[in-house]
Amino acid sequence: MNYETTITAEAADSVPAEVAAGEGTQESPLLRWLLIGGGGLLALLLAIAAYFALAGGQPTPAADDKSQAPVVSVVVPGRTTIEGTVEVPGTIAARRPMPVGVAGEGGQVLSVRVDAGDWVRAGEVLAVIDRSVQSQQAEAQAAQVEVARADARLAEANLERALQLVERGFVSKADVDRLRATRDSAVARVRVAEAQLEELQARNARLNVISPASGYVLERNVEPGQTVGAGSGALFRIASGGEMEVLAQVSEDQLASLSVGIPASVVPSGSDKEFSGQVWQLSPVIDPQTRQGTARIALPFAPELRPGGFATARINSGAVTATLLPESAVLADDDGAFVYVVDNENKAQRVGVRTGMVTADGIAIIEGLDGTEEIVLKAGGFLNPGETVNPRRAGRE
Repeated sequence: MNYETTITAEAADSVPAEVAAGEGTQESPLLRWLLIGGGGLLALLLAIAAYFALAGGQPTPAADDKSQAPVVSVVVPGRTTIEGTVEVPGTIAARRPMPVGVAGEGGQVLSVRVDAGDWVRAGEVLAVIDRSVQSQQAEAQAAQVEVARADARLAEANLERALQLVERGFVSKADVDRLRATRDSAVARVRVAEAQLEELQARNARLNVISPASGYVLERNVEPGQTVGAGSGALFRIASGGEMEVLAQVSEDQLASLSVGIPASVVPSGSDKEFSGQVWQLSPVIDPQTRQGTARIALPFAPELRPGGFATARINSGAVTATLLPESAVLADDDGAFVYVVDNENKAQRVGVRTGMVTADGIAIIEGLDGTEEIVLKAGGFLNPGETVNPRRAGRE
C-alpha cells in the first residue's frame, strides 16, 4: 500500500524549519558541545582520583602547605648581661628640712631680715622681736646686782675691822662669827642677783629668731608687725646645707633589688637636665595600701630642684643575665605574657614567659626561655598556636 507522507498543517507548525525542510537527520551544535564538555570533566575527575590513589594519601590541608605559609621574621636572642635600671616617679624634698619658730616668749615682730631663696649662716638673726619691756626688766635686775655687791663689800669691811679688834678684846668671837655669816650671805645674794640677770639676758636673746644651722631658706611665714609666740608655728623653713632629695616610690619587688649607696639620676618634671645622686636610705616598711616603699635619693643643691615638685628617678639596680627581646615579640592576654616559638616542624608554638626590667633595647625575659629558641619578632598577634609558618632569620631577605 502506498501511504501519503505529507504532514498536515497543524503538525508542521510545531516542527523547526530545518526539520521541515528535510534536515531533521543532522546533529545539533549545542548538543555536540555539551557532550564534549561532559567527557572532558569526567576525564579530569578520573585523573585526579588516579593521582591520589597512586600517591596513597589524602589531599594536603592548606595549613600544611609550606608554599602558602606566612613568612615571619625570627631571631635566636641568646642571653645578655643587662644593666638593670628602675625608672620610677618621685617627689623632690629637702633632705633635712628645719622648721624655725619662736624659742622665747614672743612678741611683736619688728623686722624680718631674710626671705625665701636666701642662704643663711648658723646663728644668723632671721627676725627681730620687740623687747622693750624685757630690756627694762634686765636693767632693773642689773641694778639689784650692784646693790648686792655693795652689801657684800660692806659686810666684808665690817668683818675685817672686827678681826683687828678681836685680838685687843674689844670684839668677842661671837660677834666675829656673826659678821662672817653676814658677809657670806651678802656674797651669796650677789651670785643670786647675777644669775637672775643672766637668765633675763638669755630670755631676751631668745626673742630674736636665730638660724640653727647654715642652709637655704625655703619658706618665710612672718611679716613685720605680726605678733608671734610659742604657739605660732614655724616662721621659717630651711634646708640644712641646701641638700635636696627625691622620695622615689618603688614597688615591693623593685625595693628588694636596691641597696643603699647605689647611683641614681633624677630629671625634674618640665626639665631635660639630669642630676646625679645616690640612694641614701630605703624604706624599712611597705605601705599596705599601695604595696610600695620609698627610696630616698640624696642630691646636691641646684636651683632647678624645687621641693614639692615631681621628678623621674632612674636607679641602677645591678646587672642581670637574661634573654632580651624587642617589645614587638612579647605579647600578653588574660593568661599573661607569652611569645611564639618556631619548633623543628616550622610550627608556631605559644610559650608563656615572665618579663623583667624594661630597657631601651627591649624587655628582659627572666623565665620561660633559655635564649636558644627561634622567637617570632613581629606579627605574632596574627598567628594561631600550631600554625605552620615560613621562618626567616632577622636581617635576611
